[in-house]
Amino acid sequence: MDRASIQERFGIVGDSDAIKNVIDRARQVAKTDITVLLQGESGAGKELIAQVLHELSMRRHEPIVVVNCGAIPEGLIESELFGAEKGAYTGAVQKRVGYFEEADGSTIFLDEIGEMPQEAQVRLLRVLETGKFSRVGSSQQIESDVRVVAATNKNLMQEVKAGRFRKDLYYRLSTVLIDIPPLRDRREDIMPIFETFLHRFATEYNSPMKKLTEDAQELLAEYNWPGNVRELRNVAEQVVVLLRNDEVTIDDIRPLLRDLDEFNDDAGAASTSLMRVEPDPSGSRQQRSQASQGDGSGIRERELLYRAILEMRMEMSEMKDQIRTLVSNIGVVVPRDVVERSDFPGAYDDFVVVRDSNVTDRDPSGGTKPADFAGEVGSRIKDVAYEVDDGPGTRPSPSGEPAHEADAGTNGAAAESAAEEPEPDEIPTLEEAERELITQALKRFDGNRRKTSRALGISERTLYRKLKDIDEDL
Repeated sequence: MDRASIQERFGIVGDSDAIKNVIDRARQVAKTDITVLLQGESGAGKELIAQVLHELSMRRHEPIVVVNCGAIPEGLIESELFGAEKGAYTGAVQKRVGYFEEADGSTIFLDEIGEMPQEAQVRLLRVLETGKFSRVGSSQQIESDVRVVAATNKNLMQEVKAGRFRKDLYYRLSTVLIDIPPLRDRREDIMPIFETFLHRFATEYNSPMKKLTEDAQELLAEYNWPGNVRELRNVAEQVVVLLRNDEVTIDDIRPLLRDLDEFNDDAGAASTSLMRVEPDPSGSRQQRSQASQGDGSGIRERELLYRAILEMRMEMSEMKDQIRTLVSNIGVVVPRDVVERSDFPGAYDDFVVVRDSNVTDRDPSGGTKPADFAGEVGSRIKDVAYEVDDGPGTRPSPSGEPAHEADAGTNGAAAESAAEEPEPDEIPTLEEAERELITQALKRFDGNRRKTSRALGISERTLYRKLKDIDEDL
């Protein structure tokens, strides 16, 4: 049976080189009794390939026995696999025939083999080597002609190095190793598979066939699909059942992709391709938008919004660093003339904020760098201060430490001059400083509380609570 016939028979959709290699490898080993290990992420289609191996073998006349090793409790897995005699353990009221005995003359598919406890691994290795086993509570050897196909979503070699999987069993299982590629590694197959599911569910639920817009197709193609084909199938079913319009837009698809936010955060710079806005000199994109929606202004506005979001995302990491700088380098409010005489960094109008010496606020050209979030949201933050020792004969020094008159040497004149300067009318409380910082951050992000909480390094729940406290105070 050629590759095209196998794909049609088993419903394997895709023309990518990755899926073709998997099918060709399965065709080569299907007619033998060699042990096969299928390795791939959850939802990638390992059980379907195991079905192909069985149906193309000489054992296809007997039903394949599927065992999910991860779903069987550790204390029962040996009796489930190899059977148990009556009275072998508490609750064994009758003889139990195991899966290996049921699969005599057929194929047994051991899914999630990486979850098997090591005690059962020893017995499984013995079965693979000799083809013989004994029921729990019995010494009688039973021989079974079984072809073993195993599957795992873990890297078993790493499990071996960690001591959680037996090395000898790994080499015995992986006589032939077939890697099932994740959906993100064969993106050209995403839309054909999705349309196949759409047609299947439209027929099943007696629903009209849906049609995706171009930007919705681009979103599906760029999404990482952590759940692979299983997740793609679920999204297609939701599109058919939940969406009423025959035309499916990107705004319809986006809420159905549950891990979209994590994908955007983890992908970093590469994730910008998810919502990129490419220039189109020919104007064909605008013509398509106007043809489908009448007026292209709404689409253009959304594209501009996406562009702004992308630029904001690129600056998010820098803004987080700036917030940490602000929080860890809060300084003393000092009059401007003191700064001019003492060369303090970070002046803001009539006052300055003294920070740690490793924080630089000025570049070589004389300009001011945005060394903290305050430089972004306003240059008048005067309410961030350390506790100042206001005992007699003290003043803030350029390093942020209190300097006593008795310790003043060559800087005595500067100390006297600083003492004559008028002190600020009022040093704000921490609560007031916090309120001002939250207010400035909300202005910076146009009231978006999620972005504000991320920039401030607090949870949304904490931000909501603080805003509620602020409202109550007002």
